[in-house]
Amino acid sequence: MHERKDRSVPLWPDTARELKRWLRQYPRSPHELIFPGRSGGTLTRVGFTERLNLAVEVASRQFPELLKCRISPHVVRHSVATHMLQSGVDITVIALWLGHESPVTTHRYVEADLQMKDRALQALQAPSRKPTRYRPKDDVLRFLETL
Repeated sequence: MHERKDRSVPLWPDTARELKRWLRQYPRSPHELIFPGRSGGTLTRVGFTERLNLAVEVASRQFPELLKCRISPHVVRHSVATHMLQSGVDITVIALWLGHESPVTTHRYVEADLQMKDRALQALQAPSRKPTRYRPKDDVLRFLETL
């Protein structure tokens, strides 16, 4: 049986602004849930998925290409994690953000990101055709002679 986890995540500034604007329009008490489930209690995984599907349906009116995409809570989590990784956030921070027990679980995001792999290749210099031989400097040779 999987243990349920409560996850708290910070919001992007734009998201926080929109949420504050929305709360001014639809005020609630500080102890009231912002996004309750159908019964008024905590929003379940199924309830969140239903709300996400509704949001995709509404957004697809302006962006019809969304209807061709598979969008789920997992896809959203994966997209945010990949975006964080591409932005240079350390993988251990991403693991904590996602609630993973270990950064090893998060490692698949590194493997999945072809853009980062391409940037790494672009940053490398092509190997020279002529093999070079290491030639130590005089101070290194003097040090080695003392051993």
